[in-house]
Amino acid sequence: MARLGELDLPDRLAPTVPRWATQLGVALLCAAGIEICRAVVNAIAPGSAVFALVFPAVMLATLIARWQSGTMTAAISIVYTFFVVYLPTAGAATRTVVNPRFAVFAIAVAALLTIILAETFRRAVHRATAERDRQIADRDLMLSEFEHRVKNNFAIVAGMLDIQRRRVGEGAAADALSAAMMRVDSIARAHRHLYRGAQGGEVNVKDYLDDLCATLSDALLLRGGVTLACDADPALIERDHAVSIGLILNELVTNAAKHAFGGRESGSIAVSWKRRAEGGWRLTVADDGVGMPPGPKTARRDGGLGQRLIEAFAHQVGGTLTTASDEQGTRVTMDVPD
Repeated sequence: MARLGELDLPDRLAPTVPRWATQLGVALLCAAGIEICRAVVNAIAPGSAVFALVFPAVMLATLIARWQSGTMTAAISIVYTFFVVYLPTAGAATRTVVNPRFAVFAIAVAALLTIILAETFRRAVHRATAERDRQIADRDLMLSEFEHRVKNNFAIVAGMLDIQRRRVGEGAAADALSAAMMRVDSIARAHRHLYRGAQGGEVNVKDYLDDLCATLSDALLLRGGVTLACDADPALIERDHAVSIGLILNELVTNAAKHAFGGRESGSIAVSWKRRAEGGWRLTVADDGVGMPPGPKTARRDGGLGQRLIEAFAHQVGGTLTTASDEQGTRVTMDVPD
């Protein structure tokens, strides 16, 4: 629906219809509307305030098609009302008391003031709308530039980590650098979805997790027999919470890919983000691997930095972690409040 400041029909129709034709058309429509309304009023109270409807019609025409259309509406309406409506119905007594020329002059002055006020208001709204559009365009440009710079910074960090990983070859140091690269990528994707979605400070979790799972599948599950599936419900959450959830998912999937399928050529990892019946959300990462060794069950089999990160990010979003494991696989869930 067009806003009041955008109701500038002569500009909108300029490529196909001359401005004067549009303004004349609006004036004729408004003048015709006066006569329809006057017929209704006359049926209820014959002969009352025959010129009163001129002013709202003049104001409407001015707001829609500028002061030229308002002037046309005033001229058409006043002339028609005076010669067709007023003079035939006015009695001799009325004519002696009220000078017809003075009456028309007073109505014309009032119509002129109405046009001036309406045109002033229309221009003020138009300027305010143009200024608002300019500010929105400047903000969008700034956000686009900021997004581009952030994206480049993340790419630089990831590139530096990748260079170091290639230099150290294989081993614990290479694995640590690879894990750091995946964490940086998780944060970068959350920021990219934040700016792409245009939802203020919120991220669509479904799009974010689907994108993240696709990247993890390409980076980690190089064996064709191991698959990663993601089933996420749409939800808008704060950017910082989305980053935390993405990093937790990254740690859990990376851990499962490394340890769940030792000695096996096939398997599956399932990721889900679902609404809980009792309120809140549940993130689940489950695999059908060999299970965890006996001992205290944690979200990460090898402990260390990954486990501390998972617990820290879960605390940041107010989540509660639960781990269950047997010979049929491992299931890690995190319940997140609204």
